[in-house]
Amino acid sequence: MALVGLLATRIGGTLLIAPMFSAKSVPRMVRVALLALLTMTALPGLMGSAPPPQLSPAAFLSEMVVGIAIGMGAAVFVGAAEVAGDLLAVQSGLSGAATLDPFSQAHTTALADFMKMFVVVLILSLDGHLIILDALLASTDVIPVGAGIAAEQGLGALVATGGHLFALGVQIAAPVTAAVLITNVAMGVLARTAPQLQVFMLAYPLQIVVGLFTLAMALPLIGTLFLDWPGQYRGLVGHLLDSLGGR
Repeated sequence: MALVGLLATRIGGTLLIAPMFSAKSVPRMVRVALLALLTMTALPGLMGSAPPPQLSPAAFLSEMVVGIAIGMGAAVFVGAAEVAGDLLAVQSGLSGAATLDPFSQAHTTALADFMKMFVVVLILSLDGHLIILDALLASTDVIPVGAGIAAEQGLGALVATGGHLFALGVQIAAPVTAAVLITNVAMGVLARTAPQLQVFMLAYPLQIVVGLFTLAMALPLIGTLFLDWPGQYRGLVGHLLDSLGGR
């Protein structure tokens, strides 16, 4: 029973964070059924492979952190896309166009919602949901269920993934940011050389057109960036699990 409870806690931590499984659009009963199914599927391979773990609040917390780390590896990429979308909205002058995000049920900018959905579709097209479940099963070899974690080192690695998130978000938004910046510089020069033109009346719609056009041109490049997502995900999760394991 201890093994079942701790394994379910680890799987539940992943389902709580991983983008495809944690969406509020997924019914709660479906997530509970998936949790029970995954626990029962993984349990036979773990029985008898190690001494029965001991139940304690620290053990439950450790398993939850391990599960969150596995889900965080995928959530970082989706979060980076959302950060990129927010940057694009600000740069293009569309920050006021708010929509309801079907995943988080929160109001976000239209471009942030679009980029998030775009990256989720890319990850699903690369069998990302299966890769996450495979990483969850493989984590029991790196950190056995109930073995405990190196809290200070592991939590430090989890916090450091925030820097990776923002760096990737800026990288995704870089083409549009550069194009809009060049446009603003050109409009500034035009305002100085031809003061009679209503530059401020032209700048706002031109900013939107340039931003959306550059984004449309950059989408194939963004898709290419995520072609190596499985390798990037496994590398990030491997680093997090090694840190949690004290390696």
